[in-house]
Amino acid sequence: MSTHVPRLVIAAPSSGSGKTTVATGLMRAFADAGLAVSPHKVGPDYIDPGYHALATGRPGRNLDAYLCGPERIAPLFLHGAAGAELAVVEGVMGLFDGASGQGELASTAHVAKLLRAPVVLVVDASSQSRSVAALVHGFASWDPEVRVAGVILNKVGSDRHEALLREALGGSGVPVLGALRRAADVGTPSRHLGLVPVAERRAEALDTVAAQAERVREGCDLEALLALARSAPPLPDAPWAPPVSSPASHPVIAVAGGPAFTFSYAEHAELLAAAGADVVTFDPLRDEKLPPGTSGLVIGGGFPEMYAPELSANEPLREAVSALAASGAPVIAECAGLLYLSRKLDDRPMCGVLPAEARMSPRLTLGYREAVAITDSPLAAAGTRVRGHEFHRTVTEPGAGPTPAWGFTRPERRVEGFATGGVHASYLHIHWAGVPGAAERLVAAAASRA
Repeated sequence: MSTHVPRLVIAAPSSGSGKTTVATGLMRAFADAGLAVSPHKVGPDYIDPGYHALATGRPGRNLDAYLCGPERIAPLFLHGAAGAELAVVEGVMGLFDGASGQGELASTAHVAKLLRAPVVLVVDASSQSRSVAALVHGFASWDPEVRVAGVILNKVGSDRHEALLREALGGSGVPVLGALRRAADVGTPSRHLGLVPVAERRAEALDTVAAQAERVREGCDLEALLALARSAPPLPDAPWAPPVSSPASHPVIAVAGGPAFTFSYAEHAELLAAAGADVVTFDPLRDEKLPPGTSGLVIGGGFPEMYAPELSANEPLREAVSALAASGAPVIAECAGLLYLSRKLDDRPMCGVLPAEARMSPRLTLGYREAVAITDSPLAAAGTRVRGHEFHRTVTEPGAGPTPAWGFTRPERRVEGFATGGVHASYLHIHWAGVPGAAERLVAAAASRA
């Protein structure tokens, strides 16, 4: 069986070229034209998919060959794109930049090859004219298996500048599919870990996405881009599907959400539901109680440091989380969740589940990791090997408990996190689609207490 989904990969020579603006603008422009658009993001990033979801009305989904394995990329893509008339995939970093020291693994080029998708290169043309042809030629010819099939010129200064760029690219064999003028009013604000998430600025984000779409409509050949997407061949893979279980009971698993906890992969809730859980989202900034019947808790990543006063002030919920953890119920926390379970965050009281204190740090910790589970937990059996990602500007002291959650094996050896009772808390983000059995294990642990 083969499946045909028209698709484009939006890439760039380097970060900062305008991939997110162009990809999100294209998603919204095609959605406004009446197409069902499936949004995707290469790599582990949680924030861009929020803007993609706002642009399309469908969940933003990640395609990370490091976290999930190359063999799952096309199936995960087809799962997310089910029923779509077009898929737009935003790349990561530069086209050929992947996991450090791992060759092409997890690069935009790698994912484009796995999806057999044409690539549109977004080039920051603000400081060049004829040289753009050499740049595009180099990217188009570097890997013959990557089909660089079009260019969108970004940050073009004037009509004369655009004419020079188009003339230079005329003999390159790579058509110019768009030219966008410099504009300072369609960007998205950033802070210490990148863009500000949609959940923190929804009204303004809607305006931003609308402006990006208008800019793309004015500067891009949408008909040519759609024709290019439709030229992608069918994929022979079967769509990924979460394995279905039928536990004796259907435990309520509460998942933290709201502006402070925005980092979660769409497949996680799908995996929990397929494993038999009733998944209920709550907002630790507003809700003073856990959802009724909660027998398991997942607190993912986000920006609790931006909301430390409000999180600390919600003492009833902090006490409820502490009591749930003390009962032995499974509590899974990643990064922001780790901070929330600590005794303090920047000297403000948190849940006190973990014997650690957290604070902001000037140092950015960023990168892919390989790790092994130190002990049995509701998330993984001892010895389970995973691939994950760290991305934070905070530290906890101590950095690990008497029984660490993980032993990191690459790129450096160290232990990290806390695994005690039913609690598994760590800075490491993992994608559960790449760790078969993780969701089922968590649901089974919650069901045993329901």
